[in-house]
Amino acid sequence: MTKVYGLGEVEVHALRGITLAIERGDYVAIMGSSGSGKTTLMNIIGCLDMPTSGRYLLDGIDVRRFGDDQLSLIRNRKVGFVFQSYNLIPRTTALQNVELPLTYAGVPPRERLERARAALDGVGLADRADHEPSELSGGQQQRVAIARAMVGNPSLILADEPTGNLDSVSGDQIMEVVDRVNAEGRTVVLITHEEHVAARAKRVVRVADGLVVSDERRAPVAGAPPHLSGADTGIVEAAS
Repeated sequence: MTKVYGLGEVEVHALRGITLAIERGDYVAIMGSSGSGKTTLMNIIGCLDMPTSGRYLLDGIDVRRFGDDQLSLIRNRKVGFVFQSYNLIPRTTALQNVELPLTYAGVPPRERLERARAALDGVGLADRADHEPSELSGGQQQRVAIARAMVGNPSLILADEPTGNLDSVSGDQIMEVVDRVNAEGRTVVLITHEEHVAARAKRVVRVADGLVVSDERRAPVAGAPPHLSGADTGIVEAAS
């Protein structure tokens, strides 16, 4: 799989030939320096972008078959996003932020409210449901973002530098939540430049100059919960 961006007469080869398969229930950290292609790879995995050549399969289906409306529906139902900058809506409560994906999905108001409250409770913020982002710490805002990513019950969680704006204590707390999300059986793919964060994953993929330069599977750090899913089928496959 390749990705080329055209900038006038200049072409930028963000991905130069990536072949990568991620199994359902896996926990993968993608690492690389700025400009390595890791964010482009994440955007393609999340159906926010398309490869220039090659193919990308999500649950065995080539995403190029889908139009914009179908891709939007896939992102809403299959993928949960967690961003470094939280991306919460200001002057809107934590509960309303978490409800948002369900609103787009057309979930009835009562069910939407119940599921959003349950998601906040799952990240330890039931007592902050009526607080706006400006009234929450960075770690609490990221917990709200995780609850929002989880509320639609997606099979795949994509986390882009989820601890990047947090101190070490808050970062560790967030990663404990991410560990638990994976232990519940969801596939987790995270981008990070921090070795101690990547060490929590079961697999570390390093990217440089648009290529996978190493792909290491290892035991997660002590204290991370065990993986509970027995599913073997692949969820993501990118081929050059």
